[in-house]
Amino acid sequence: MGVDPVTVEGLHAEIRRLVRRRGGVVLNVNAHCLNLCYEDPGLRRFFGAADLVFCDGAGVRLAAKILGGSLPERITYADWLPRLATFAESEGLSLFFLGARPGVAEKAARRLRSTRPGLEIVGIHHGFFDHAANSPENGAVVAEINAAGPDLLLLGLGMPLQERWLMENLENLNVGAALTGGAFLDYAAGNLRRGPRLLTDNGLEWLARLLVEPRRLWRRYLLGNPVFLARVVGQRLRMVDGSRKRQEM
Repeated sequence: MGVDPVTVEGLHAEIRRLVRRRGGVVLNVNAHCLNLCYEDPGLRRFFGAADLVFCDGAGVRLAAKILGGSLPERITYADWLPRLATFAESEGLSLFFLGARPGVAEKAARRLRSTRPGLEIVGIHHGFFDHAANSPENGAVVAEINAAGPDLLLLGLGMPLQERWLMENLENLNVGAALTGGAFLDYAAGNLRRGPRLLTDNGLEWLARLLVEPRRLWRRYLLGNPVFLARVVGQRLRMVDGSRKRQEM
């Protein structure tokens, strides 16, 4: 799985380019996502075909370091969304929010607009609908998005639902670029609090989230993180062994 070594500024530049081209895909990746991709070849192919995949987790940065690479920063929606909204306002880019429970996206939009009066949010729809590609509800949601024709479609359906929904509907969407964002609407609405900055600023966002939502996230972090790290270490050992064998030849 490739992860693009971008900064926020580089990410904004790429989004600007994709919007002009129409139909771009920008995905965020963390350790949980990579675990999902390991088990699902179709999901892995979708990430491999995306226009840009950016690092949204300290575990991914650590993995890159273990494997001899480098990622300049972790870009997490809880920090990035206000900057993305400011960027969109300054560039005149329109947004469509899809996801979360009814009322959450509206609240997030109000909060973002309160400090960015020029921000153009052309559509909002909650994430509680029949996601089957051939369902009437799904067709109505796609039609609503296309009628608005946003520059940026921000999906907050959670992993891997948001990626699978995008896989099935991308060809029928009239958007500049589609971005996946997990729980970004809940953060933007103020419904989901972050953990202590001492944790979130020092590579322990996973622990902060676990403290906030232990019943929902314990399996993802307490089981998933060690599995992810073991796979990374195993890959590193295979790389070292392969290099040694080539030298011996």
